[in-house]
Formats: sequence, structure tokens, C-alpha cells
Amino acid sequence: MASRSLTPFQLTATLFVALLATCHAGSIAVYWGQNDGEASLAETCASGNYEFVILAFLPKFGKGQTPQLDLASHCDPSSGGCRGQSKDIKACQGRGVKVLLSIGGGDGSYGLSSPGDARQVALYLWNNYLGSASSSGPLGDVALDGIDFDIEQGSAKFWNDLATDLKNLGKNGGKTVLLSAAPQCPFPDEWDGGAISTGLFDYVWVQFYNNEECQFSAGRGAFMDAWKKWESVPAGKIFLGLPASKDAAGTGFVPASELTSRVLPLIKGSSKYGGVMLWSKFYDDQTGYSSAIKSDV
Repeated sequence: MASRSLTPFQLTATLFVALLATCHAGSIAVYWGQNDGEASLAETCASGNYEFVILAFLPKFGKGQTPQLDLASHCDPSSGGCRGQSKDIKACQGRGVKVLLSIGGGDGSYGLSSPGDARQVALYLWNNYLGSASSSGPLGDVALDGIDFDIEQGSAKFWNDLATDLKNLGKNGGKTVLLSAAPQCPFPDEWDGGAISTGLFDYVWVQFYNNEECQFSAGRGAFMDAWKKWESVPAGKIFLGLPASKDAAGTGFVPASELTSRVLPLIKGSSKYGGVMLWSKFYDDQTGYSSAIKSDV
């Protein structure tokens, strides 16, 4: 068959479509650390499926408490056992994967009592996880890329102060501290809303699960109404947060084929679209969800 050359208009249109597709190519973020039997941190990053790995969780901090890390059976922080994760974290970062520490979670003892309390927590996070942590730090001598706010209980006050202090400590220390948040999809979020409104957050991975009024199963209209509201926040990129299996959440699971054919086409055209966040690595190991969606995200 004889080849046909493209007209200038056709060539321009083809290049535009290719550019558009490139502009809105997304990433996958995954939470790691809360389940027995999930892949190691090094294995997680070596898979090539994720651009962000979020360590879950630091569930105890603030209000004068001694902060405490909880990575389930992966390691025991009280005996210094989590310092062994430093090698894996550095391996992840060497592959270009951003590693963040998630503070809060669905269970725990955390909160902020004042701007001064927020400052103390920020200094603790900087000295132990973000700056030039010593080998005696909870995760050894690593410098994580940022902090994830997964605030799901307690008071909504002073999280904006914590975000501001973390960014300023990074600026003064010559380091970019990434900030992310994991609000529920009902808008605005009860706990993270005030912090997100500061405009300091690089990524917002919205939990479109366990919230029947705004997850995709509520219908296209309800889902898109919530997505557009989240697009309006002054943040860098917005991610669609999903469970990686039916067992990972009470409601909100979207089969991979449905996600790629019906859901992502609705939101990938947004300039704020960042990709998909998954809870969690353990469930993704069971289903292969990230591998099934990666080429379409």
C-alpha cells in the first residue's frame, strides 16, 4: 500500500493530540507499611509501578506526646528495628521514587493544641525524617521527600500551621519538602481542608472510597461534581484515591477494566490530574491492580 504524507493541518493535529496525552500522563502513588506479608519497600520500588510510596503511619504525635512510628510487622521502632529500612528507602529514591511519611491515619493518638505545638511537631519531623537525620533516627540516616497529611480524627485546628512550618523549614534548610494530603471525597474535608487551603500542598490524593455519596458507584454526576470541587483547591496535582481490591475498603472498589474505560477518561483531561493513589501495597500485591492500570493512568 502506498504511503500518504500528512497535510500540515493533519500533522499539527497529530502532534497536538500526542502533546495533550503526554501532558496529562499520570502517576501511581501507593501506601505501604500497615500489613503483614506485603512486599518489602525495595521490592515495591523495584516494580517500576509507583512514582510515590507513602510510609504509613506516624499515628502518635502532638499535644506533648512522644511521637511513635508504626510500620506494623515490618519493623519495631521501639528497639530501633526500623533503621534497617534506610537501605530500602535510599534504593527507592535512587530509582526516582518519592518516599513520604504519612502522619495520622484512621487510628491513633494525634493532634495539635496550638501553633507552638505545630512548630514542635514540624521540628521533630524535620530533625528525624526530612533533614539530615542521624543514623539513630527512627528510619536511620535518611532524608525522606515529604510528609503526607492523613488526618481523620480529632480537631481540625493548626494543621495549616504545621504545613507552613514544614515548608519553611525546608526552604531554610535548602530542601524542597513535598506535602501531600489524603482527604475524604466529600468537599471540603473536615480535617484536611484548612491545611489544603494554604496552597502549600503539592499533591492531594482524594479518598474516593468508603464515601458512598461521592465515589464512582454513586453515579457519574455525583462523582464528577466531587472531582470538580477538588480540582478547585489551590494544590499542585489531584489524584483519584482507590482501594486496590474489594477487601481493601468497605465500598468504592472499581475494577481495573472499568477504571480504564469509564472513569479515567472523565478526569484525565484536567490540567490538575495527577494520577491514581492506591490503598495499599498489600492489596495491590494480591490483585496486580497497579500493573493492570499503569499504561492507562
